Amino acid sequence: MDINPLVNSLIPSSISVGLLLSFFTYLAVAGSILPGKIVPGVTLTDGTRLHYRCNGLLLLLVLIALLGIGTQLDIVSPTIIADRGLELLSTTFVFSVLVTLLLYVVGCKSRDQNSSLKPHVTGNLIHDWWFGIQLNPQFFGIDLKFFFVRAGMMGWLLINLSILLKALKDSNLTQSMILYQIFCTLYIIDYFFYEEFMTSTWDIIAERLGFMLVFGDLVWIPYTFSIQGWWLLHNKVELTTAAIVANCLVFFIGYVVFRGANKQKHVFKKDPKAPIWGRPPKVIGGKLLASGYWGIARHSNYLGDLLVALSFSLPCGISSPIPYFYPVYLLILLVWRERRDEGRCAQKYKEIWNEYCNLVPWRILPYVY
Repeated sequence: MDINPLVNSLIPSSISVGLLLSFFTYLAVAGSILPGKIVPGVTLTDGTRLHYRCNGLLLLLVLIALLGIGTQLDIVSPTIIADRGLELLSTTFVFSVLVTLLLYVVGCKSRDQNSSLKPHVTGNLIHDWWFGIQLNPQFFGIDLKFFFVRAGMMGWLLINLSILLKALKDSNLTQSMILYQIFCTLYIIDYFFYEEFMTSTWDIIAERLGFMLVFGDLVWIPYTFSIQGWWLLHNKVELTTAAIVANCLVFFIGYVVFRGANKQKHVFKKDPKAPIWGRPPKVIGGKLLASGYWGIARHSNYLGDLLVALSFSLPCGISSPIPYFYPVYLLILLVWRERRDEGRCAQKYKEIWNEYCNLVPWRILPYVY
């Protein structure tokens, strides 16, 4: 078997580097210029708060419009990402390594003592590079952590759209591909519509920015979450009407639970007295929400996320396990994260957490401990 074509396709080129840098430049410049709601972040340990310009949806729509114009003028090929997928993957990986090494060096030299930039150095180079040293490093006033997760989600949609246009160009557009594209597009647009919710997530408020997050945002999200699209590009799947209806129900139920739970938690953090499902919220110890989805299971948002992930794979049928990599991976990740959350909350809230667990014994799936 000749592996030279595969190896050659993984070598970064000037075109892939140019595409990646152009994408980042657009996000940096347009993200700072386009109007958007300024959202205060969570108060840090030193009492300071970062502020985020949440204009991701407008940023995404303008980018797609510009790419559409560029396609009409033959400036850019609509299938360039699908044609150079492996090349862009390796280029993004190299970029992730280089930028995190730079973050490590800059972090080690930092003498800043505020919560967002204070360096946390253990002395273990691999550990500090992997998990990061600073909480919210910035570049020319741009919060890099928020920037990278935004880039990853947009990159996922751009990959999918390029795959869709390649399928259309090759006369290989199927119901399965359309279904997958609709679900992913709705999910990503929803993410940017509620982008301010991201400012109160654990990754943003507590995780330091190292290779783990940068690789996860720039490489893992766009290139592994789109595996189903790549698979459907080369494999034709015919779905029955019943299968399509069932797939839509899985996506709808998952989305309602995922978005509803996250929205309830975000609203509660902003206003602890805001009604949940039309009633005053039940709060344990003045801190823990035990109403709505959070009164059914301690991490019902994870259940919604898992159902949505499954809906992305179901259009691929069941003939191959490859398209199910994402929901299987997400299941492992969320179970691991749920265990971390349990330990952290038990340490932080102590007796209050025990009271909440007694009231809401189910972890992710209701009635399944």
